[in-house]
Parts: sequence; structure tokens; C-alpha cells
Amino acid sequence: MQGPFDYFVVFAEMRTGSNLLESNLNQFAGFECHGEAFNPHFVGYPQKSDLFGVNRATRDADPVNLLKVIRDNSQGLGGFRFFHDHDPRVLETCLSDPRCGKVILTRNPLDSYVSLKIARATGQWKLTNVKKRKDSRIKFDGNEFAEHVAQLQEFQVFLQNRLQSSGQTAFYLAYEDLNDLDVINGLGKFLGSEEKLEELNSSLKKQNPSPLSDKVSNFAQIERALSELDTFNLTRTPNFEPRRGPAVPSFVTGAHVPLMYMPIRSGPEQEVQNWMAALDGVPVETLPTRLNQKGLRQWMRRKTGHRSFTVLRHPVARAHAAFCNKILLQGPGTLSELRKNLRNFYKVPIPGGDPDEDYDRNAHREAFVAFLGFLRANLTGQTNLRIDANWATQITVLQAMSRFALPDSIIREEDMNDQLPALARHVGYAQPGEVADRPPEQPFALADIYDDEIEKLVSEVYQRDYLMFGFGKWV
Repeated sequence: MQGPFDYFVVFAEMRTGSNLLESNLNQFAGFECHGEAFNPHFVGYPQKSDLFGVNRATRDADPVNLLKVIRDNSQGLGGFRFFHDHDPRVLETCLSDPRCGKVILTRNPLDSYVSLKIARATGQWKLTNVKKRKDSRIKFDGNEFAEHVAQLQEFQVFLQNRLQSSGQTAFYLAYEDLNDLDVINGLGKFLGSEEKLEELNSSLKKQNPSPLSDKVSNFAQIERALSELDTFNLTRTPNFEPRRGPAVPSFVTGAHVPLMYMPIRSGPEQEVQNWMAALDGVPVETLPTRLNQKGLRQWMRRKTGHRSFTVLRHPVARAHAAFCNKILLQGPGTLSELRKNLRNFYKVPIPGGDPDEDYDRNAHREAFVAFLGFLRANLTGQTNLRIDANWATQITVLQAMSRFALPDSIIREEDMNDQLPALARHVGYAQPGEVADRPPEQPFALADIYDDEIEKLVSEVYQRDYLMFGFGKWV
């Protein structure tokens, strides 16, 4: 059966993530995107002289002909990226054609402006190896930025108006959607593919993951230029983590007590589950878990008055727990393949086997600091390794939970002995026990290596958690 479109166009701008979007579209067997086919300075890509044998001069003489060539010769559904300054004759043809699939990609204009200035300063327009990343601080120009914004807005309003007046629709994406597998698969479905990608292209890396204040030499001028209006969300901490699923099978319900624990990995999971089991006097391994969404909803219907909760752990303690329990030590439940990658490729100095007598406190601190360096790159999308739930930001995990249910209570680890018994009393357990102390950390306690440098490194890695939850120094 013929699909809804004969070809497609991605409306975007420089530094909006269109290269990444194209690489993900080309992951589908049924799509072939041909770069900036109608860029006035080249055909498709800067290094190419033609596209399907059509060179620049031939294209400029008859651009609609190249449109037909793309439609008729692509492997599957052909398409291209189109910016506001590309050939307007093609724009008119595409917008008038309901058999042309329209995709519109946008990004915060201030981010795209700063990224564009950095790319021009460094000459680096794509990044596939984080070790080769070039850095530069740019100077903000208020008039230049105002022109940038006006240009973007004018084109977006024009596209919207033309689509509305012709009764058409487009698939809209924001820059932050580009690492969301579900959204990209949704785009594939919109364009007519039944294929579902299992993973996204990871070859392209975020080039400038630091906050705006680190990338702009006269950051205060931005704030003055925009007065008191934070129109472009300047003070936010950048977030390059892909959206996560709610991880419902990890939720734990009481054997009888109407409590549901929604754990955050590398938190006090075992201590909380032991406490929940003790409420009903049952072995901890008998607590209901691994439920799917349907099963959990049925439990919620049966347990009228139920309460749900999660427990936050300080980012320093959580990062150290993830490092020790999932990477450094080996055995069931550890991340052996990730461990090999960290040791062999990312040069985290951990021993080949379990730590022995040569692995002293100094070695442990050095290895943990190196692990934090990996986390910083990993959480900003600059590695080809997944962001594991054991070290994903806690705010991202909570946002994922909200896709199924919001926890009634968000409890901090240091407050568990007060707030968890209070929660149990609320659901009818008059004399709940206390939460047992956390077992000693192995092979070294965090207190053995903690100092201001580690605190600073972790606060840089987990800026969003520190900001959103108000964490201070770990003590």
C-alpha cells in the first residue's frame, strides 16, 4: 500500500540538531535523507559536487527537477533538510504539495545562536569523537541576537500560516526530542514506516554541553539585554539525557501494607525493602515486584488508600554507590560489559579483577574521580554508552515515573527513619519499626576519600539534581 507521502522535507536551521535528526532518519530502512540538497552554496553536503548526477549549476537552473530526482531515485522515501535561506522556489513547491511530508525541528534560539557562534569560531560543525572537541567562549551581541531571533520567528510563522491555510499538518520536534527513541519512531510512523528502531544513532556527540554561562564571556550582557524576562530559560541547567520509561517492573508493593515503593537505582533500595517486609513479617524476597502496568493498576484498585513513595540519595553518595556496586566490584547484578568499556576505552583505572591489597585508598579515589569524568561525558550525550538507570539524574527518573504515577512522598535518605514510619502509621500500622542502617561500603567508605574536589566534580555532573532538590555538600 502506498504511504502518505512521496518525499519529505525537514524544516530546520543551523545548529538546531538537524544533522542528528538526519542520521536517525537514515537508520530507517525506508528513508533516505540527502542533506541540504538546496543549499545555495553546495548540493547536499559541502564535500559533494552533485546529487544523483545533478550538479549545482543544473540544480540552480531547474531546482524542481532535482526534487523529482530525489523523489524517484531515493532508496525508499527520499527527503532533505531545508533552512530559511535555501532556494525559495523549492519551498513554494513543497508547501503546496500535500504528498510532501513536512517535519519541523526547532531549538531555543539563544542556544542555537551561541552554538552557531562557537562553531564559526572553532570551525567544528560536527563531533563524533569527544576527545577531539574544540572549545571556545563567544561574545554575545545583542543586536546580532535580535536579528537571529527575528529571522527564525519570521520563517516559523510563515510555515505555520501556509500549513494552516492549506489544511496541512507537520510533525514538530524540539531539539530535546532528538534523543527520545519513542518520538523518533513516532516520526517514522508519521512518514509512513512501520519499522521500529531499537536504538538511535550515537555517532554524533553534543558539542557544547556546558551551561550558557560557561560558553559566553559577557553572560551578564545577555541578562541585561533580555531585562527581567527569562524568555529563553537562560538559568536552566542543560539537559541532554533522553527521556526514560517509568520502569514500572522495578516498583515494589507491600505484602499486605498498602505502600508502593518506587525506587531510584543506586539509592537505599535494600534497606527500604527490608523495612517494608518487616512491617508484615515476611521475607523480603516475597514482596510483590516485577508487575506490569496492568498488574500494578489492579493492585492500586484493590488497595484503596494506598500510598506511594520514593527515596532520594545525595548525588555524591549515589555516584559512589553506583561505582562500587555496579562497576568496581564484580558478580551478579553488576555491569560487566560497561565495566570493560570503562576500563579499556575510557581508561578508568580499575583492576582487571576484584580489588586486592594493592588497591588502596588512593587508588580508589583516583578510580572514582575518573568515573565521575566518564559520568559527566555520559550524561551530556558525549559517549556511545547508554545512560544507565544507576547513575541517571534523579530528576529524570522522577519525570519518567510520572508517566505512570507520581509518588505521594519524596523522602530523602537521611529522613527515612522519621518519614517512613510516619507513612506506615498513616496507612494503619501503629508501631512500625525503624529502617536498618546502611551496611558498610566496600571496598572503601565514601568518607575515606571525600573532599571538596569530589564534591565539586559531582555537583558539576549532577547540576540538575543539585538545583531541583536543593542539595548542599555531602556530610
